[in-house]
Amino acid sequence: MKLINNETLGIVGLGLMGSSIAAALLLNGQKVVAVSPIVSEIDKSAPNRIRHSLEECYAQGLTVEKPDELLANITFTSDYSLLKKCWLVMECVFENLAIKQDVFKKIESCVSDEVIITSNTSAMPISMLQNHFKVPERFFGMHWAEPSYTSPFLEIVCGEKSPIEIGEQLHTIAKEWGKEPTLVRKDIRGFITNRIMYAMYREAFHLVENGYATVEDVDRACKNDGGHWMAFCGLFRYMDLTGLQAYHAVMKDLFPELSNQKTVPKLIDDIAKADGNGVFNGKGFYDYTPEEAKKWEETFEKFSFDIHRLTSSYNETIANISSTKITE
Repeated sequence: MKLINNETLGIVGLGLMGSSIAAALLLNGQKVVAVSPIVSEIDKSAPNRIRHSLEECYAQGLTVEKPDELLANITFTSDYSLLKKCWLVMECVFENLAIKQDVFKKIESCVSDEVIITSNTSAMPISMLQNHFKVPERFFGMHWAEPSYTSPFLEIVCGEKSPIEIGEQLHTIAKEWGKEPTLVRKDIRGFITNRIMYAMYREAFHLVENGYATVEDVDRACKNDGGHWMAFCGLFRYMDLTGLQAYHAVMKDLFPELSNQKTVPKLIDDIAKADGNGVFNGKGFYDYTPEEAKKWEETFEKFSFDIHRLTSSYNETIANISSTKITE
């Protein structure tokens, strides 16, 4: 089977991630059918959010096309049947299995058996979700990062029944969208980046809850160490660049001491059960006034554009550096 990209994709779910992904696709020449059963998302919140993203991209020089020109290529609707013109449909709804099952059923009833369906899930195994399809071979994970229009990140995940050759074709197409995609050939819960990041989150909670550091201390340490070099080279390259032997020596003593807690940390559990949601309602690991929350969101957006420009300026140089061997 060879995928035919007719430049029209579907997105179901127009929250923060769905809207961000829509903006990224519009910027890369795609036409988008954006589906949501929530009227407010179709009428106001999603169009406003996507327009703002495109305006910022235009202002920052990421595109020469004006927002109105790009927005002419998106259709907002609650009608799933409009997805029949799409070659690929992306599910971007809440991380709830029952909700996803319902959405999958509606999508599959409206499109042909050849249409690829993906999920932006960040944790649910693709092999498990495939069991809810009449044609499981058409289903893949497609895990994006926020903001999708500045981040080069994209994980394409094959389930047990996903043909590798289709995954490879999606990987090639994702490059055409300006991504530096990763193809996860063997399904595992959390995929690559979330397994690494959640190991870091677990250790961060361990340090705070056991009195070794404050939330502020941990954030400061991550920002000023890994936050500087990870965008340049990643974990394995960094060990090569700074002396592999030292890491080998430290691992022997440190690995046995790292947290292996298997329950949700009390610190985040207490905040979540009190309905805390960070900048979205002012209550998280930090407290925010409405003005502070808005300023943090604006500053994060500006940083995303700045880091995109910085890393992009190094990409060609890095690509031209010959690599004699990659150790399997």
